[in-house]
Amino acid sequence: MKSRKERKKLILDLMANEFYVPMKEKELAVLMQVDAKDRPEMKSILEELLAEQKIEISKRGKYQLLDPKNVKTDGLITGTFISNRNGFGFVEVDGRDDDLYIPEQYTGGAFHLDTVQCSIIPGTKGRRVEAKVVKILERGTSRIVGTYQKSNKSFGFVVPDNQKLASDIYIRVEDSKGAMDGHKVVVDLKSYGDDRHSPEGVITEILGHINDPGVDILSIVKGFGLPMEFPEKVMNQAEKVKDSIIEADINGREDLRDLLMVTIDGLDAKDLDDAVSLEMDGEDYVLGVHIADVSNYVQENSALDHEALDRGTSVYLVDRVIPMLPHRLSNGICSLNAGEDRLALSCIMTINPSGKVIDHRIVESVINVDHRMDYPSVNKIIDIKDEEERDKFPDVVPMLDKMYELSLIIREARKKRGGIDFDFPESKFKLDENGKPLEIVPYERNAATRLIEDFMLMANETVAEHYFWMEVPFVYRTHDKPDPEKVQKLATFINNYGYHIHMAQDEVHPKEFQKLLGEIEGSPEADMIARITLRSMKQAKYTIDCTGHFGLAAKYYCHFTSPIRRYPDLQIHRIIKDDIRGRLKGEKIKHYDKILFNVAERSSKMERRADEAERETNKLKKCQYMEDHIGEEFEGVVSGVTEWGIYVELPNTIEGMVHVSKLPGDFYVYDEVGYKMAGTKHGKSYELGQPVKIVVDSVDSLRKKRKNNFSEMRQLWLRKQRSW
Repeated sequence: MKSRKERKKLILDLMANEFYVPMKEKELAVLMQVDAKDRPEMKSILEELLAEQKIEISKRGKYQLLDPKNVKTDGLITGTFISNRNGFGFVEVDGRDDDLYIPEQYTGGAFHLDTVQCSIIPGTKGRRVEAKVVKILERGTSRIVGTYQKSNKSFGFVVPDNQKLASDIYIRVEDSKGAMDGHKVVVDLKSYGDDRHSPEGVITEILGHINDPGVDILSIVKGFGLPMEFPEKVMNQAEKVKDSIIEADINGREDLRDLLMVTIDGLDAKDLDDAVSLEMDGEDYVLGVHIADVSNYVQENSALDHEALDRGTSVYLVDRVIPMLPHRLSNGICSLNAGEDRLALSCIMTINPSGKVIDHRIVESVINVDHRMDYPSVNKIIDIKDEEERDKFPDVVPMLDKMYELSLIIREARKKRGGIDFDFPESKFKLDENGKPLEIVPYERNAATRLIEDFMLMANETVAEHYFWMEVPFVYRTHDKPDPEKVQKLATFINNYGYHIHMAQDEVHPKEFQKLLGEIEGSPEADMIARITLRSMKQAKYTIDCTGHFGLAAKYYCHFTSPIRRYPDLQIHRIIKDDIRGRLKGEKIKHYDKILFNVAERSSKMERRADEAERETNKLKKCQYMEDHIGEEFEGVVSGVTEWGIYVELPNTIEGMVHVSKLPGDFYVYDEVGYKMAGTKHGKSYELGQPVKIVVDSVDSLRKKRKNNFSEMRQLWLRKQRSW
């Protein structure tokens, strides 16, 4: 057996070879034939070589010998600092599956979302690699939203809404903008504090009192930096766009206005960016997916384009939509409204009875939608076969029936190759005029929503494969294979319920997840196992490399179908049109090579921001809803376990925690691999998926006032010291 020193030399010799190309950790392991049991040590050796400044890791997670020019500071690994209310933090590093753990004494004054350089702490043990921050490269947080609490005549504090921030913000009275106790405020930071002093800030905006209607969601919007208004220059450009298409726009386009087609969306949707059509060619289906040609109105490098890239995506919150494009475009000329001529990009696919695309065309088109239809209506037509509903649309019912037939074929084909379908119910909120939640119910998918999903997925795959084989710059939607350790943990957990996942050489095929979801369907533990399965997977993202989509079991995938609300779709529409018009060569290719990496990175980042904001508003409204149900009893299932208690999820998707101090009698709490987290030696056990009854005891709606505790007294004392 080779020693650690010999293995380090082996890696360095490999990277020094003139034929070596930078590789990811897993690729190195495969090339060097490292057994699964030895991979943790290989990972540790790579981290040690990074710490010794002998190798470096690229933004894409690939290892190579360190270029001497890149040795600039003692900070060896660059990443984003994620703080924790308890003082410690983590550093997220591009290309690393696991974050670096930063103990409280080694945060180096880093603030939430700062870009930092850190070094590995040699010899650290535990689940995470430990490191210390040695340099702050760039501040990531300059503005905070929180609740103002006045302490005395001279100063007050702002308690941040973001629970990850470890310190309250000190506000001098002259910087308070006249804020009163309980006001929600926006704060610009003046200083970030240190071991002895709190961060200090200036209140720049008062959003309203904590209990005023709408202030809760507005606080979240401001906290995530979501832009509410469009700049004047952007609005001026939008106003200049004509309300209807002109003859010059139609020239050179394929005229599909006589083709029978419909839009199928939610009842309240206003930005309709996709229409579908279907004809038969013998036994083959000719499916048309027609997408609004937004790029015709949003020109590259225009004010509209820069704003759209900055936003990245539309954001859908419980009480509002923050659009990527001004409503004049998204709800007007770019919306495929029935009965109106519209410009589109059409992907027309010929699909055989087995669900395989045997031919396709991607064209610029002009279309005219026959009917604006909604999911409930179409579901009644194709699944329930409601005669009254079918009689309302006699001209399109035969086409819809054939669409349903094709949808089932496509889904079965995707299932055979291993596509995973997580059918989680989303939360649907009914609010009163003041934004108070009256009802929360699961929003279930139906045959109509699945039909549109199937057709959009097919178009996205077809477009991605087309441009992959053209070998031109493009933006793909990729989903990497899950981390073997997480899959192994999942396998251990589901084994307790009699289920199994097959792994070969640390690899798992998506069919294994699909098979598992099929086996658990209808069982009491189905939702819980499905959620844990989802957590074992990586997050999908936008990339310029076509590495496949694990969850869909697709070799080629992109986002082509929603240019009104997603920037990557708008970006690839431009590439497609340049290709159709014969301009995708020479300087154009160089141009796209130059910009697409940043487009993909920015879009992924903005997507994560939007998802987090949506989750926060959902959590807030769920808390507000449960405030009216304190003392009531509910049935639920154990959805999570920690050392401090268990999480219980109710049928309406609301989740709450039962602290260990509130668990009756003697008890055990087990994590997903059967490890005892807390409890007595003998007693009742609690584990994931277990049905339980709970009583709502209290609600933390993120609106609590700051308590006068020892922490506050210490902050006041340190402030006095500062004034001395």
